[in-house]
Order: sequence, then structure tokens, then C-alpha cells
Amino acid sequence: MIKDLFVNERDDLNTIFNTIEIYYKVKLISRKSVIIFDEVQLWPPARSLIKYLVADGRYDYIETGSLISLKKNVQDIVIPSEEERINMYPMDFEEFLWATGDITTMPFIREKYEKHETVGPLHREIMKRFRKYVLVGGMPQAVLAYLDNEDFEKADAAKKAILKLYREDIHKYADDDKVVAIFDGIPGQLSTQGKRYKLSSISETARNRDYRTAFNWLKESMIVNLCYNTTDPSIGMALTEDANSFKCFLGDTGLLVTQVFENKPYLDNDIYRDILLDKLNVNEGMIMENYVSQALSGNDYRPYYYSCTDAEQPKNTMEVDFLISIDNKLNPIEVKSGDYTKHSSIDKFKQKYGKKVGERYVLHTKDVKVDGDLIYLPLYMAGLL
Repeated sequence: MIKDLFVNERDDLNTIFNTIEIYYKVKLISRKSVIIFDEVQLWPPARSLIKYLVADGRYDYIETGSLISLKKNVQDIVIPSEEERINMYPMDFEEFLWATGDITTMPFIREKYEKHETVGPLHREIMKRFRKYVLVGGMPQAVLAYLDNEDFEKADAAKKAILKLYREDIHKYADDDKVVAIFDGIPGQLSTQGKRYKLSSISETARNRDYRTAFNWLKESMIVNLCYNTTDPSIGMALTEDANSFKCFLGDTGLLVTQVFENKPYLDNDIYRDILLDKLNVNEGMIMENYVSQALSGNDYRPYYYSCTDAEQPKNTMEVDFLISIDNKLNPIEVKSGDYTKHSSIDKFKQKYGKKVGERYVLHTKDVKVDGDLIYLPLYMAGLL
């Protein structure tokens, strides 16, 4: 009934509004009411009418929908220029805390971050909550399932359902087997040394130019975050981006935790145990690096990494996990999932690029520590950069 309004009554907005009021038993108040079009991609005629609804001026409108199918379901409609796009990312650590009823921890963390002060005795408890967040992730369905008595098994089942839906959407909207192959290969690629995506793992004859569209589809659908190598950040990271050398992170870290052991029962997924007990091995360190990628992307950074190999002078070889720009300075980031505290790569990076380098960050499991321009931060502060 309501859907038909946007086809049969397009020229009579009063009838549309009156019918909405009667159907939903809600009084619409001019300049105070907001009308929400949920999953608007499922009914393009409603989306195409937004132009006239906005021009009418009585109410405001929010459209929600999957970016995957929003781009597909545009046949025979004019995309309204009035739309202002807002990217919706998975819930961050602060939002996860809110969901659990905790509204006081993050303001405390933010204050310590801004003052570069140690968190103190509360650090251990916050890391415990942070580990739970990493395991559950930020997909609302998974968080909701977890909140039922802190049930990781229910959260894991919710994430498996989301991964299944991703694959169904890929088949439906991308219509490209390359996209599925890339998606399924993410955990294996992130567990390798350097974490760069190597297409040879999919096919010996695979070439980047043939898979570029598939990677971009996953990125634009916000299923993955791509992190490119910048060959000379002193000139500009975007200007020296190496399109053939990149890392492919999953958009939500909780989904990655489940994807690693997707075909096994929840209790056989060792990552849950290892993260909760702070016993991550080298390969599982990819989980924390994926989280940092998610946190930086959620802050609208376009993070890069820096890799330099010098066979003649090995001392010049370095691998900086992430590279961002703050106040026109280069800020290298190293991610440590355990007690390993060496940071030789960002030391070499500082020596090479000198005054172009701002604060350097080591994101680790320990408390805040400051050593000149070298800032050690707990991993749960990554979202504050």
C-alpha cells in the first residue's frame, strides 16, 4: 500500500503525507518530523521522489540502504542531487561500550589520550573490554546477539549469517567470480609476512589489471578497506601510490575473526580463546592490524603503508604498517599485538624523512608512554588518532 503511493500519487504529496499519517498513526509536524526510507534501494520510485519531497520543504528525510544494491537499482530513475551521502561504518569501540551501557569509559580514555597520560590501573580492565569488542566486531546484528548474556557463540552465528549474505550479494550484484575469490582469500593473505595481497594465491596467471575492478567493487561496497603502498611519501602519498602493492583488510574485524574459522564450530575457533587470554601468535596479529585499519578508515583517513627493500644495504629495509598525515606531517604507525616493543621501521623512517615526520605511534597492548616524538598508545586508542 505505502509503496504504491510513490508510483500512483507522485503528483499529490498531500495524499502521500496523509496516507502515511493514517497508516502509521503518527502526526507529521512541519519542520519537526523526519521521514525515514529504510532499505530505499528496494523501491527505486521512492528514492526518485526525494527531489520533490525535499523541494516541498515540510519535512526532512533519511534514506538507508546497502551501497551494493543502491548502485545497482538505479535503472529508469534520476538520482536525486539533493542526497547527501554519509558513510556508515561498523560500530567503533566507543559505540560498542555504549551498547553495553557504558558511557563513562571512553571520555576517560579520550582525556588520557589528549594529555598523553597513562591510563593506570584501569588499563587492564579496558583492554579486557576491548578484546571482547574485537571478537564481536561492530556489525549491529552481532553486537545485539552478543548482548544476550555476553554470548560469543550467538554473535559468531550472526557473523556467519552476514558473511553468507555478503557472498549472496556479491553473486547477485557483482556477477564476478573474481570478487568471491578475493573475498574468500582475505584471511590467508593477511596471515602472510607483510600481509600484502598476492593474486598468485588465486591463480598463477592472475594479473592485477584483471582484478582491479573486483577489488574496487569490494572497496566501494565498504566490505573491505584497501591500504596501498606509497613509494615516496615525501612527495605525496596519493601521488606515489603503487596500485600493484596493497593490503586488503576486512571492513569489520569481528567478521574477520569468524571468517578465519568460518567452516568450523564456534568452539573450534582458537582466536576467541587467544584474544581473550592475550595469547595471540604472529599469524593472529593480523586481527589487531585489521582493527587499526578499520579504526583509521572509520575516522575518514585513507591510510597507506610504506615498504622499502634494499638488498645492497639491508639497514635501509623497512616496513611501516600504516602511514597517515596529520597537520601536513607524515605519521608512521606500527601495530604490536603482544609484548614485542621494537620499532626499528619507524625509527628508520624518521631518519630517512626527517622534518617531514610528525609524531610516530606504536599501538600496543600496554599503557600510554611518551618518548619524545614516539608515542606508545593502547590499541583501544587507535580510533582517537
